[in-house]
Amino acid sequence: MEHISFLVAVVIITALAFDFTNGFHDTANAMATSIATGALRPKVAVTIAAVLNFAGAFLSVKVATTISGGIVNEKAGIHPEIIFAALVGAILWNLLTWLRGLPSSSSHALYGGLIGATVVGVGVNGVNFDTVVSKILIPAVASPLVAGLASWGATKLAFAITRRSNGGTVNKGFKTGQIFSSSLISLAHGTNDAQKTMGIITLTLVSVGALPKGALPPTWVIISAGAAIAIGTYMGGWRIIRSMGKGLADITPPQGFASESAAATVILTSSHMGFGLSTTQVCSGGIMGAGLGGPKGQLRWSLVRRMVYTWGLTLPAAATVAGLAAFLAEQGTWGVVLVGAVLVAGSGAMWIVSRRQPVGADNVNEVHDVTPVEVDPATAPPTPTPASTTVAA
Repeated sequence: MEHISFLVAVVIITALAFDFTNGFHDTANAMATSIATGALRPKVAVTIAAVLNFAGAFLSVKVATTISGGIVNEKAGIHPEIIFAALVGAILWNLLTWLRGLPSSSSHALYGGLIGATVVGVGVNGVNFDTVVSKILIPAVASPLVAGLASWGATKLAFAITRRSNGGTVNKGFKTGQIFSSSLISLAHGTNDAQKTMGIITLTLVSVGALPKGALPPTWVIISAGAAIAIGTYMGGWRIIRSMGKGLADITPPQGFASESAAATVILTSSHMGFGLSTTQVCSGGIMGAGLGGPKGQLRWSLVRRMVYTWGLTLPAAATVAGLAAFLAEQGTWGVVLVGAVLVAGSGAMWIVSRRQPVGADNVNEVHDVTPVEVDPATAPPTPTPASTTVAA
């Protein structure tokens, strides 16, 4: 521990701050559909998610090792200033997309920040692009598609099995099932996403010689990362919960159970394989599959398009911001202080703006703008689709 200087301590604190934003940004992954269908009350939902996120942090470290010894080359001269810059890019992108209510990927923001800062700080040889492609980019494309297809099939099956049953009884049963399926996602989210901060802190400690190259995260790192993401989860990312729960589709309990079960399966399988996938994209894919698998095949394609555009922008946008931050941080102490000041000012400004139209547990299921629900042309019914509400940006 004698290697932990003031700068290293700042980087560790900033990493835990990112973990906190990851928690409230991604609470929607597990609980948006359960809150939207009424399976769980909002505060109960985020409490369950927080506890299980913390527990999930202890189940595996394979994703952590993908970050600490996979994406970047530990021998290339990575140092704390670069990691600090990477975290700044990731946090600012997380907060911007949270402010807009867009379910983007905290994971890809972190990866983009790490890649951009490393390229500026030590050059392109500092990034293992083979790992980026195999462990990040390919899962980024495949995982929401797999989750969407699985959710679509599960939704079709659920409606086929229950088509002659009493609607009230069916909904009650699936709401009970949602408690378990959403809890499984929370556990899976802790297993996958808390590890990313573990990997960043471990990489920092390796960079200053506090840990040997290839080391696994120490116990105190696992506990602190799990606690930070749990606290952030309990705060509730209500804007994104609103978008995922009410904005993409009008989800019923059978659809919610199907989407959550499919997403949890994909996340847990990928965590076991060490893939640093985006739980946000997986869960969004599950919701879209459930929406298309419903009786009318409904999705709000305007929000889907905005969300997919955001997914595509996340890696390069976070990389650009982190690259600029790395350039400044490399100039010396004044550069690090300036980057820190920008992080604090930018975060504070976005929080102030968010207070103009606050979203919380009391109004998370309220929507205001009225636009038609767009229907998949392949499954469109012969009669016009009635207008219904969608989420405000």
